[in-house]
Amino acid sequence: MSSTATEVVRLLTVNGGTLAVAESLTGGLLAAEITSVPGASKVFRGSVTAYATELKHRLLGVDATLLAQRGAVDPQVAAQMAAGVRKALGADWGIATTGVAGPDPQDGQAVGTVYVAVDGPSTDGDGSAPGGKVRHLRLNGDRAEIRMESVRSVLALLLAELAGEQTGNERAQDTERNGGF
Repeated sequence: MSSTATEVVRLLTVNGGTLAVAESLTGGLLAAEITSVPGASKVFRGSVTAYATELKHRLLGVDATLLAQRGAVDPQVAAQMAAGVRKALGADWGIATTGVAGPDPQDGQAVGTVYVAVDGPSTDGDGSAPGGKVRHLRLNGDRAEIRMESVRSVLALLLAELAGEQTGNERAQDTERNGGF
């Protein structure tokens, strides 16, 4: 279990938030990382490992035309996966991974091309551009290293969103305590 996963679970617990995960190239590693944290059951709703492209459409609601035109390794696909899993599993936050771990290129994308996405209440996104937060990663290493760095990266992206939400809530509470200033 990573300190980032531990901090994600802690902040979700403190804020009363829930999390759902959509995975492709990470194949369940992301869900495993989150559920390795004691107390994760208070916040983790579940995950969808949609390895096959058609499952991204059928289970997560990713636009079929987008998948046909651009393939599964695309920033909009990542955003729609995060929004789709959030909706499908009834969570406050959805995160997603899609990319190429290797050993061969996929959909015209080089090995190490990865997109990670977060969709939640503070992103005001519906999974289509410009909603949510998406990061494009160019990762080096072997298949295992690319997959693990994808997990670390999406958790860091979520943690930044949760920390920002926490800071915003703390500012609002401080403003109320100090008479609105």
